[in-house]
Parts: sequence; structure tokens; C-alpha cells
Amino acid sequence: MCIAVFMWEAHPLYPFLLLLNRDEYHNRPTKPLEWWEGGEILGGKDEMAGGTWLASTKHGKFAFLTNVREIQSIPQAKSRGDLPVRFLQVAVYLDLCKYALIYQSKKSPMDFAEDFVKEIDQYNGFNLVIADIYSKSMVYITNRPEGKSFLTEVSPGIHVLTNGRLDSPWPKAERLSHRFKGLLEKYGGAELPMKEMVDKLMLDATKDDENLLPHIYSPETEYSLSSIFVDVERPLGRYGTRSISALSVKSIGEVYFYERHLEKEMWEEQIVTYQIEK
Repeated sequence: MCIAVFMWEAHPLYPFLLLLNRDEYHNRPTKPLEWWEGGEILGGKDEMAGGTWLASTKHGKFAFLTNVREIQSIPQAKSRGDLPVRFLQVAVYLDLCKYALIYQSKKSPMDFAEDFVKEIDQYNGFNLVIADIYSKSMVYITNRPEGKSFLTEVSPGIHVLTNGRLDSPWPKAERLSHRFKGLLEKYGGAELPMKEMVDKLMLDATKDDENLLPHIYSPETEYSLSSIFVDVERPLGRYGTRSISALSVKSIGEVYFYERHLEKEMWEEQIVTYQIEK
């Protein structure tokens, strides 16, 4: 499923800051945080479908994804994990040389979104957020708009993305937003302790009253997924929070990317920092 809280253009030091939990079956093959595509894209990778849930580039672009909670799905749908990658790169195939060169996408978030919306119905339900630090542009894309627009320019402020629309008032989303704002008030305009924020916000296993839940799945399933940190046994195996990510961008262009992930049922962590290239 996944849940993310993020701050966009609303802090004196950080134009962008994100905390994200990725929920998946524990036995699904996954690569941890690393550089790929020739050292151009940084993120974890789903080895089964080849995509990602969160990634960044050296050139100030970022993308992250959650699935939409729904009962029915398209049997032969395209992989949603490809969507962040598509925004972050453009592959140009040279038939004569039989290899591909990877170039950074030159499209703005809105340009990409307006082109992509033409094929939006080829995917199962998703929420995609794409951003460009240099142009100060962030766009939210969904193919389950619930009567609203497929594309929305994200406003400055604090937002939470679960498995409904952006800023849907699900109980765990409101709980995460409230606690996130509390930590921001504690530190004011000072530097934020990312690992502490992960520990205090993203490990919350509190579950909600069944009457407050979305009622899309069965009551038992909804209850098991109602916490920020998920851990549940299912018929197909253990399911829950596989990785926790914290990504921040300072106004000076310094990127901090932290990931805590499960490796053979043991929690491992790593940090990558880099300077955005112009």
C-alpha cells in the first residue's frame, strides 16, 4: 500500500522533505537504495517488475508513487512502478549500435503529466507525485480522480498521500500529518533530524476504530492496514512495511536520502548524500 508525508516549498531550509513507508509482501524481490541507470537515478528497485516507488536524480527531479486501494484491477495492466522512472529518464534506442543511451528528461512535471494522461487508463489505480526543484514545480497525477482532475499542481505546504486521493482525510493520514507538524513546530526553522523523524513518525503501529476506516476491503483487512507501520500475516505470506525512506533537499541543493529496509527479515539502513547538478 504505502503512505507518505511531505513538505513542499514551506520551510526556510528545505524546499522539499519527504517521509515514506513502502508496504509490500516480504518475499517480493527488492533491491535497496542505490544508484542505477548508469548512476543517474537513485532509489530502491522492485526486481519483479523493474520499477520503483521513490527515486531522485542528480539534476533535481524526484518522483514517488502509491497504489490506489480498490477491489477490481486490470489483468494485463502496465507496471505502475515504471511511472516514476519514466518521468526521471528518457531512453533513446539506437538500432545501429544495438544499445540504449539514457538521457535526463527535459520535460517539466506538468509537460510530462499532460503527455502521459493520454495513456492513464492502461494502469491500475495509482497516485504519482513528480517534482523539479529548479523550476519549483510539483504535480500530482492520479487515474482515480473521483470526479476531480487527473492532474493537480501541488500547492506549497504539508501533504499526506495514502491509497486514496492526495490529502484524503483517512485516520492514519491525519494522525501522521498532525505529528509531522508537531515535530516541525519543535524545531522551527532549524535543521531537522531525519532519522529521529523516522523513528517518531513512521514506526507508529496504532490501528484505528473500524467505523473510521474507508470500507473498501473487508473490515479485517482494513483494520490490519490502518496503521502507519504495517505488519500482518496474509494467505500469501507476511505483508507490511518493507522499507522506510526519508528524503530531504536543502535550499543549497544538498540531497539527503536515507533508507531503512528489511534484508532477510533484518533491518538494515543506509544513507546517500549528493549535491544537485545544474
